[in-house]
Amino acid sequence: MATQEQLELSGLIKSVHQRLRDSAKQQDPEAVWKEHVRDAGLLKSYAEAMHKLATCYWDRTMEVSCKRSNSRIEWVVASCRSYFHGATPLLYLFREKDDKVMQAIDGIGHQPDHRPYTIDRIRLLDVGSCYDPFACFPDFDVTAIDIAPACASVWHCDFLEAEVLKSLTEPLISVEHRSIDAFPSEQYDAIVFSLLLEYLPSPDQRLRCCRKAYELLKPEGILLIITPDSRHQGANAKLMKNWRYTLGLMGFGRIKIEKLEHVTCMVYRKCIFPAVSKRWCDIHREAYMQPVLNIPQDFNESKVDRREQEDEMAVCRTEEDEGEIREAFAGLPFLDS
Repeated sequence: MATQEQLELSGLIKSVHQRLRDSAKQQDPEAVWKEHVRDAGLLKSYAEAMHKLATCYWDRTMEVSCKRSNSRIEWVVASCRSYFHGATPLLYLFREKDDKVMQAIDGIGHQPDHRPYTIDRIRLLDVGSCYDPFACFPDFDVTAIDIAPACASVWHCDFLEAEVLKSLTEPLISVEHRSIDAFPSEQYDAIVFSLLLEYLPSPDQRLRCCRKAYELLKPEGILLIITPDSRHQGANAKLMKNWRYTLGLMGFGRIKIEKLEHVTCMVYRKCIFPAVSKRWCDIHREAYMQPVLNIPQDFNESKVDRREQEDEMAVCRTEEDEGEIREAFAGLPFLDS
């Protein structure tokens, strides 16, 4: 059961998110976000609350309950290791799958000439890092950024505003301000958005974040997205499928989706050939699908709507729910979809 302190910290986080979304519906979302980034007092309170929630409650609960398989940090690390450094790295298995799709598209005209993807340490960009949780893993070379760093190893950076420059090989930093102003294109093996996209008040801003991640990743690099989700498996299946469609149009192919205890976790791969992910979009598009990144909270217009949503969470799964669950997990490795 959550303590009073945990409830208060969570309430602060949720209230900030809700206020941003409400303001973005009434005003220009860009102006709303810039005003938020300038509010040093609120950002400090937010960072402290998020840091304490993560380290004193979320992570500690996983250790005490022996539920480390439900830890978002452990999930990111394990996903990256199996993709890049497994006995048979998943990277090469998905490369073969992409080649088969391209052969179906181009016929005998597709003659791939791939180079080995060899790295000693996984170069990871942790966006919205807060307290740099991946720094303790020696096989990761981490760049941690946040608009309100909670520890000294995290660089100050507004990812929405940072430039991407082909001329760079390392981030453009200001030592004096402990900040990053620009990033090199196609330099990262993995980018993490852990509880980030729901912080941004508008779907367009979330799209911009994902497009920027696409520019920063090496071909075959991966984007790992973790989003809050306490509902039953499959409840947000259509929304997650629309994410897959939207990111597919950018050139991302979803290779993994898992529902942990309070979050949904996804891995998207930057395809060598964008035609592969776009082919999935052409085949699987349904009438409701649009190139937009909505989150469930976008549709919570009032307390009544939120109460109705909570009531829905208590309802047992139907046959339709089961079908949505199967659809949501169709992106797991080795499953044709």
